[in-house]
Amino acid sequence: MPEEEVVEIKFRLYDGSDMGPFRYSPASTIAMLKERIVAEWPKDKKIAPKGANDIKLINAGKILENNKIVGQCRVHFGDLPEAVITMHVVVQPSVTKVKTAEKVDEPPRNNLCSCSIM
Repeated sequence: MPEEEVVEIKFRLYDGSDMGPFRYSPASTIAMLKERIVAEWPKDKKIAPKGANDIKLINAGKILENNKIVGQCRVHFGDLPEAVITMHVVVQPSVTKVKTAEKVDEPPRNNLCSCSIM
């Protein structure tokens, strides 16, 4: 019976600490990796993602898209054996959109400047 191929990935957090390595199927999506990162995020970190959309994964200098699969993230270096892939985790909390209350009754103000030389 052939052994199922797996990819080992560890995640480097913003403070230099690591999560993992974890084992994934090459068919796993980046979105699945992000969900696991959120679920297993260390509780002692000051910055924490609220959801998978708050995380960007970087591998080999490229930001990975959610629909990409793990099998596409491998970088082969000649005859070197496959090793653990290190992906960098960037947390960018979603910015809540705050609408400013605009007054409908007031006409827009024109910034006028006048100078008087005497």
